[in-house]
Amino acid sequence: MLSRTADHLYWMSRYIERAENLARLLDVNNRMSLMPQSEREVERMWIATLDSIGLLDAYHQRHEDVTPNDVLRFMTLDRDNPGSIYSCLRSARENAHAVRGTLTSELWEITNATWLKLRNYSLDQMDVDGAEQFFEWVKMRSHQSRGCTFGTMMRDDSTSFLRLGTFVERADNTARLLDVKYRFISEAPRRDEAGEYYQWSALLHCVSAFEIYRRVYRDQITPTRVAELLVLRQDMPRSLAYCMDEAYGWLQRVANQRSRETERRVGELASQLRFGRVEDVFKGGLHSFLTTFITRVNDLGNRIASDFLVPITS
Repeated sequence: MLSRTADHLYWMSRYIERAENLARLLDVNNRMSLMPQSEREVERMWIATLDSIGLLDAYHQRHEDVTPNDVLRFMTLDRDNPGSIYSCLRSARENAHAVRGTLTSELWEITNATWLKLRNYSLDQMDVDGAEQFFEWVKMRSHQSRGCTFGTMMRDDSTSFLRLGTFVERADNTARLLDVKYRFISEAPRRDEAGEYYQWSALLHCVSAFEIYRRVYRDQITPTRVAELLVLRQDMPRSLAYCMDEAYGWLQRVANQRSRETERRVGELASQLRFGRVEDVFKGGLHSFLTTFITRVNDLGNRIASDFLVPITS
């Protein structure tokens, strides 16, 4: 496969997954901002979120104060924000259009229709009360895209790069989401069991894991078990362990002479998660563990670009 084609497919899937994960992150914050709490606590939550995705400075260049409505608009339909959901879905469509002949007609139509529908949404709808429906729509369009990939695409290199991009992006976003929520809850000035329960419940709902948690643990929600579920469970489809195991498998399908070290690194990371223990995760601190993981995933993304994709020129 041409590196340019692989590049478009890989980034198409990453942008679709990124849009979904942004919708999940913003949705859980939107829900939590409605809970009884001080304005300072709400502001702290949104600041932590912007910081976790590297857009806090960009936000402050446009807005002086951090408010829920301004952040929602900035992260959903702001055309000038390259990290917004709007920009992600636009980039996904542009990459899909570049390799339209490689995609099935069904997958192209899903991607194109998503973009056309997105342009009907307006910033006036992106307030605390009106954003929930938009987030659900973004998540459903992402689900449809993945389902169409599985149901219509031939199991060749095209599918491999689509799936590889999905799991690299999902691993990074799950780690960032868990990190920002864990730090926010643990650093809260006033700790109470009811408040923490709703915070952890919201996080689990955010990654479609609340029902899975109840099925697996059948007990109260605790930080240790949430971390175990989202970091180490091989059968949890958004966990770090599952994502890295899938990334390793899809990378093996497209491996070449240049990618041996990349394959070794992702295999090593997948094995550490597969055989890891939650006690070891917390021994050095969850934040430190997740920060290291995000760094390794970013390195993986850079190595995939170097091994397979179009080189970036200045």
